Amino acid sequence: MPGGTDQTLRPFLWRAANLYSDTEIVSRNHDGMQRYTYSEYEQRTSQLANALDEHGIEEGDRVGTFCWNHSRHFETYFGVPSIGAQLHTINPLLPDAHIQYIVDNADDQLIFVDHSLAPKLASAVADADDEFEGVDFVVMGSEESEHLEATPYESFIEGQETEYDWPDIDEEQPAGMCYTSGTTGNPKGVEYTQQMLWSHTMATLTPQGIPMADDDVVMPVVPMFHVNAWGMPFTATAGGSKHVYPGPSPEPEDIANLIENEGVTISAGVPTVWLGLMEYCSEHDVDLSTLETVIVGGSAAPKSMIEWFDDQGVEVLHAWGMTEMSPIGSVSHLKSDLRDADYETQLEKRGKQGLMVPGLEFKVIDENGEEIAWDGEEFGELWIRGPWVTKEYFKRPEANEADFEDGWLKTGDVVTVDEDGYIQIVDREKDVIKSGGEWISSVELENAVMAHDDVSEAAVVGVPHERWQERPVAFVVPGEGVERETLVSEITEMLKDDYPKWWLPDEIEFIEEVPKTATGKFSKKDIREEYADQSLVEGQVPEDAAPDQD
Repeated sequence: MPGGTDQTLRPFLWRAANLYSDTEIVSRNHDGMQRYTYSEYEQRTSQLANALDEHGIEEGDRVGTFCWNHSRHFETYFGVPSIGAQLHTINPLLPDAHIQYIVDNADDQLIFVDHSLAPKLASAVADADDEFEGVDFVVMGSEESEHLEATPYESFIEGQETEYDWPDIDEEQPAGMCYTSGTTGNPKGVEYTQQMLWSHTMATLTPQGIPMADDDVVMPVVPMFHVNAWGMPFTATAGGSKHVYPGPSPEPEDIANLIENEGVTISAGVPTVWLGLMEYCSEHDVDLSTLETVIVGGSAAPKSMIEWFDDQGVEVLHAWGMTEMSPIGSVSHLKSDLRDADYETQLEKRGKQGLMVPGLEFKVIDENGEEIAWDGEEFGELWIRGPWVTKEYFKRPEANEADFEDGWLKTGDVVTVDEDGYIQIVDREKDVIKSGGEWISSVELENAVMAHDDVSEAAVVGVPHERWQERPVAFVVPGEGVERETLVSEITEMLKDDYPKWWLPDEIEFIEEVPKTATGKFSKKDIREEYADQSLVEGQVPEDAAPDQD
């Protein structure tokens, strides 16, 4: 254990291994289920650290992972940063060109890769110029890969000592790295120092964060390649929780079985994960009795989802964050004076992105550069700062100039803040719809449309219009056997009850699936590109269905 007093990751593992040595780590790996204890995990992490030393990895070097959620990937979470190197989790769902760019930009020295993902990485390597020059590969498991020249992980650590003389590491030493999804231009790298990850872990352990204790069983479904699985592996370790990892490409059946068999109490993922589980539960007898909390992030949780899990006795905890924030920023806990409020009031609060977690500050700036009132109506761009919020991008000075100001991160999220301090994302700056000089929230319309029982997914985008500049169009994934005209009519009537006519989508299009980004969010960029030529012309929108132009 380090002898210094700096805020680093290593003491979290020391605590778990010494106080909860028999607590389990369970993993659905590609080669079968793996089950071992914190004590054994620490030994294997020490073997990994010794193997990294032998391979020539030094302080400040970057080590990449190209992996799903499993125990071997978890071993890199402490093994790499605790020797002073930097763990760079690579999103395997990115295009080859982006993978080539970020490996080259980060200057990775070694990459750990899953067997199932080796063909994808091999494709990026084969088409590369010199981006992978000098990069070595380790394939997770005990077998060699048919696609890459790579050392099997078990051979890599075999024979290494099960103890390691961990160095004292400065808290400002970079410990982690993740790249944004690059929806516009090349992905942007975000570095996390030891202190950033330490403070993020401590904040999430508070009751206002996402606490995990020694009686919890924690299963991150959110990918470990995406902002450290929202920090859950670190938080669960610090709390002494049992870990459960769902492995490569888990299906709803896999998630349901792990909840039942391992007694999962806390899990986390994007809404599509939980929609899939809900559908599976509707067709199968699934015991969710141990499950206490489902954390939803990435996109807004539909009201119907919150209500469904409430009926199962499971709390949906809405959270918001960003790659630039390590990533947790706000969590939608109910304040004490709202716990006796009526159910509809509570649902409204819980459906928002929530209250800023302890340690962060925020302000909301309108288009005139002024701070907005906390009235739930005025909106502007959310600016945020704090000890786990990055102050710059890696090697991207032009992006730094645009996205940071006087220590504040300009998030690009358009939000309102109500009188209780609950933040609600109205839209991304690029997604908000401006019709006739007035703003329409695409996110709010999406949530309203998805409240219909026969809608699986919905995305709303602004389509160019000759007179009103933009008009909203809804792209809907209907349930099976739904009659189109009936559903369109029902959605329209439902929206009329809560929104002015000029907010209502001018068209409701049926699609098979809403395209997703590499992190599982709705990709409106892809929808816009596909339907870019479907502009709405003047005359299609009734006069009373558009905003007042005066």
